[in-house]
Amino acid sequence: MKFSLFVHMERLSADEPQQRLYEEMIELCQIADEGGMHAIWTGEHHGMNFTIAPNPFLNLVDLARRTKNVRLGTGNIIAPFWHPIRLAGEAAMADIIMDGRLDLGVARGAYTFEYDRLSPGLDAWTAGGKMRELVPAIKALWQGDYEHNGEHWQFPKSTSSPLPVQTPHPPIWVAARDPNSHDFAVANGCHVQVTPLHLGDEEVQSLMDRFNTACANHPEQPRPKIMVLRHAYVADSEEDALVAAEEINRFYCYFGAWFKNERPISMGLIQELTEAEMAAHPFYSAAAMRKNQIIGQPDEVIARIKGYEAMGYDEFSFWIDTGMSFARKKASLERLIRDVMPAFA
Repeated sequence: MKFSLFVHMERLSADEPQQRLYEEMIELCQIADEGGMHAIWTGEHHGMNFTIAPNPFLNLVDLARRTKNVRLGTGNIIAPFWHPIRLAGEAAMADIIMDGRLDLGVARGAYTFEYDRLSPGLDAWTAGGKMRELVPAIKALWQGDYEHNGEHWQFPKSTSSPLPVQTPHPPIWVAARDPNSHDFAVANGCHVQVTPLHLGDEEVQSLMDRFNTACANHPEQPRPKIMVLRHAYVADSEEDALVAAEEINRFYCYFGAWFKNERPISMGLIQELTEAEMAAHPFYSAAAMRKNQIIGQPDEVIARIKGYEAMGYDEFSFWIDTGMSFARKKASLERLIRDVMPAFA
């Protein structure tokens, strides 16, 4: 089992300076690198102060000069917002600057809020179609002299400029939930990223079952890797764990509000949720988060992740965005590195 860090700049209040948030994100990434984690992942989002990440390549290129060993991954590029030629070239340029440390994660996107602003009228079905067209197109552009006549893009013979350092190309990961996405990823030689979000370990097993079915359907393909992305908090006591469960409950209430896209938003910040509104979501409750997310003292965290390893997962990605203070995130990450990861050495 490999360990990675999944991180954005987070902002719930206009009182938080964005420059400071970036500096804090960099410090967490350097702790991950120095602590022996395998990779760092950061995503793409637009117009949202909830997760600030307008172009993950910018962050990863900066991280390449501030870290030594970690892989650096997009988690994830939002496929419908990119032209294949542009994505192939920018990813390859990033791979050159990163000395061949790029992993390229691709997804269809999740927030209607972003669709409405960057591609009005776009729906999840069409976004998924664009992702399925984009992935083989960028692979072909990295091979060169490729002409494309697809449903969403058409262009004459083209070659990515530049070409990536890694051969035949950087590893590609596809964010998958439904069986068709798993099947597409495996059929196209891509690794798979999954997240159970607020659900429990039964969903973690279900996602693995979908992946295993896709692998069985494509015996001609080498078995790809699969990574599970999950909120976690390594606590120093049960009382500390309960505080983290409350904080992650609050995070998911805001996540759900952004996803529903119904609440007023000003200056990239969603209208504050009341305690009563947060209490109206029992599936995000602190008790549910304490049970479903990986929250607890080191022995409990080790046992949970060992369970994921037994299911067949290759990588556990620690989703550190939680709305909690930087000091609490840092302490949890340090305990993960010091007290949990050695059990998997």
